[in-house]
This record gives sequence, C-alpha cells and structure tokens, in this order.
Amino acid sequence: MTGQARPAGPQLPPVERLRPGLWSIPIPLPTAGLSHVFMYLFETDRGAYVIDPGWDTDTGYAAVEAGLAVAGYALTDVRGIMPTHMHPDHYGLAGRLREVSGAWIALHPADAALLRLEPMEPAELIDKANAPLRRAGAPPEVLRDVTPAHLPPGPLPAMARPDILLNDGDRPDVPGWDLRAVWTPGHSPGHLCFWEPVNRLLLSGDHILPRITPNIPFGTGAADDLLGDDPLGDYLRSLDKVDELPAEATLPAHEYRFDGLSERVKQLHDHHEQRFGEVLAALAAGPATGWDVASQMEWSRPWVEIDGFVKRSAVAEALAHLRALERRGLVRERPGEPPAWERIPA
Repeated sequence: MTGQARPAGPQLPPVERLRPGLWSIPIPLPTAGLSHVFMYLFETDRGAYVIDPGWDTDTGYAAVEAGLAVAGYALTDVRGIMPTHMHPDHYGLAGRLREVSGAWIALHPADAALLRLEPMEPAELIDKANAPLRRAGAPPEVLRDVTPAHLPPGPLPAMARPDILLNDGDRPDVPGWDLRAVWTPGHSPGHLCFWEPVNRLLLSGDHILPRITPNIPFGTGAADDLLGDDPLGDYLRSLDKVDELPAEATLPAHEYRFDGLSERVKQLHDHHEQRFGEVLAALAAGPATGWDVASQMEWSRPWVEIDGFVKRSAVAEALAHLRALERRGLVRERPGEPPAWERIPA
C-alpha cells in the first residue's frame, strides 16, 4: 500500500498503485456528502478490469478516462466491469463504459432485479424517497422538505442490464487474479464484496467503511419484497461472514482504506446493538410510530436540525432496527395508518 489516504474537504485523493497490477482511482460524485467513490482497476494481459466505475456524469466519465491513462490504459481497454451493487454512485457509469469498450458488466441477481431500466424524473425519485417517511407517520411538512435541490440536475438516466450474474462464491473471469465474489446483503439485497486471497485484500464496497456506517434501507412499501424481509439482520450476518476472511487490508468504496477488519466489524456490531437499545427505550412508554422512534434516537446532529433527505435515511434505519427486533421476538407492529410499534412483554 502507498498509505492510508484521508482526503480533507472536497479535494480528491490521487490515483494510486496499491499493489503490482492493482490501482485505486477516485471518481467524483455529484451529490452532497461523500465526494467520491473509489474505482479499483486490475491489470491483466487482456486489458483492464474495474470495480465500481462511479456515477454517470461527464465529470465522472472524464475521471475514469484520466485514471485509466495513469495506469496505462484507454477506455477501450476495459474488459470487465464489476459494480459492488446497483446504487448509481457505483453502477451508473457501467453502461457508458460498456458502450465504448465492449466490456461485460457483472452484478448479483438480487440487485439486477432492482435496476431502473427507464429514465426517472427527480419528482418520481423524491416520491419513492418519501415512502418510508409516509409509512413511519412523518408530518406533511417534512415530506415537502425533500426537494430536487438534494439531487443531481435533470432526470436520472436508465441503468444498463448486466451481462453476467455473480452469485456468492463465483469467480469472475479476471485473468491472473483469483477474485471471489462474497454476497453481503444489507445495504442492498445483492451487495457484493470481492476477496483477493493472494494479497489478502477485501474490496468491501459500501458493506464496511472505515468511519461511517452504511444506510440499511427498509420500509419503502412496494420494494420491500426485493429489499428483503430483514435487511439489517442480513447485514449483521454478512459482517460475520467477511470477518472470517484473513484480510490484511480492506479497500472500501468511500473514505479511505484500512487494516484491522475484525476490529471494524466489532465496532459496527456494537453500533447497531446501541441502536437496538435506543429503539427499545423509545418504546418503553408505549406504542409509537417509526417516526416517533427515530426522533428519540441519537444521531450525529439534534433531530430538529436534520434536513428532510437525511431524515429519510434516519427513519429507514429506525424501521430496519424495528424489523430486526421483531424478528428477535422483542417488538411487534400494530396495523394502522400509520402503523405503530410496541414492545412484547417478557
């Protein structure tokens, strides 16, 4: 490794050679919050193979081209594209990159089922983003706070269909590398990490990040059957799955690379156990909506200071914890408009 780069502010980290034949290329993102996603490039005698090419913007496309050039490749040299999951900051440029290079795109079947194959207007995306808030009992004024200002301008383009479906344990055809797909559902139902056993590297996507915790979506109504019955439970089990790997370094999609995988897994488990305690405490006085539960949990800022779009993620996280506690037999959902949650007496 050339170091554990921790970029400060909006400035992107450099393109770096991490191991012989393995590169890290930062691709800028158009949204507030995280400034970039790392595209990882594997050199082979057939060409370049990449993980997580980034959001479909002209700026991102230019960064992919420039980063490939530093590693000695052109866009037309890309032979395989392996997004860790279907979120636009990881999958968005896969289609455009395939068009220019003829590369294959690989994705887990569960995420392939969620792909948006038609362009989507911001208003439609906002309506979908508001679904967990409505289900949780959010007041109308909060729903109006989620505006197009939080999104990239213009309609979101359609996403490309994958050519290859990767299941747990599959080995994508990357000559000279023994990459293995590790299915880690939670952040998305088909999220994949990639394990490289020769150098003992875990390319963790959004599953494990060094500082922040990935959002675990739940409560979107029509998509619940695709997102999974208990996404947080899936996520926690997936943490234990990767903890069994003897990783010397973890290469995430955001922030910075790190060692100490087991320590980070423990921190994430502890974080969610603390969240479970906050949810149960919020229900101690009696039944409450998901919105009321979320408003009593501890967040990075006071609840009244969190804006609408971030609040959607907070409420979805509260709902995910409620569902996981329901599966543990500790709470239950009472039907209603909106539904309320209550603790089950011991």
